[in-house]
Amino acid sequence: MRLPYVDASDSNAFTDPEDSAIVARVRARRAPRPLQPLDLTLLHSPAVADGWNSFLGAIRTRTSLSDDVREIAICRVAVLNEAWYEWAHHAPLAKAGGVSEGGLKLLEQRHPKPEKGASDLSEKQWAVVRYADAMTRDVAVKQEVFDALKEHFSQQEIVEVTATSSGIGR
Repeated sequence: MRLPYVDASDSNAFTDPEDSAIVARVRARRAPRPLQPLDLTLLHSPAVADGWNSFLGAIRTRTSLSDDVREIAICRVAVLNEAWYEWAHHAPLAKAGGVSEGGLKLLEQRHPKPEKGASDLSEKQWAVVRYADAMTRDVAVKQEVFDALKEHFSQQEIVEVTATSSGIGR
């Protein structure tokens, strides 16, 4: 966004008790880190910041997705939207979640293609890449891309992959 950041340390910035409670919830989710630039922008609308904070908290800590799957979805959207801040934060999390160095190099490409015989990403991981790409590039996901996702994930996990791919890095 191209708005100035809210000075959340200004005691006069949030005089309404509900808004102060929202800032406290955002701080609690970010702890021990400070508020991030996204938080400081969204706080121009505390209700939106609160909803976004709740959504991101659920995506990051309360889904059933494995770490590699969640971070692959986030990293793909970051690359496609050129959200390099997100990439820089989430690529190390993808690696920590089990994505190989070769897999990370593929995720960073605008149009990755699996190499014959290479196993940098599993079929399950490729299904997430293709799905996140289709959601981001085309919005309407082709049936064959969705069917490939259904081969590897439960209905709950599909909802979670969809939410993760739709909200991060946009």
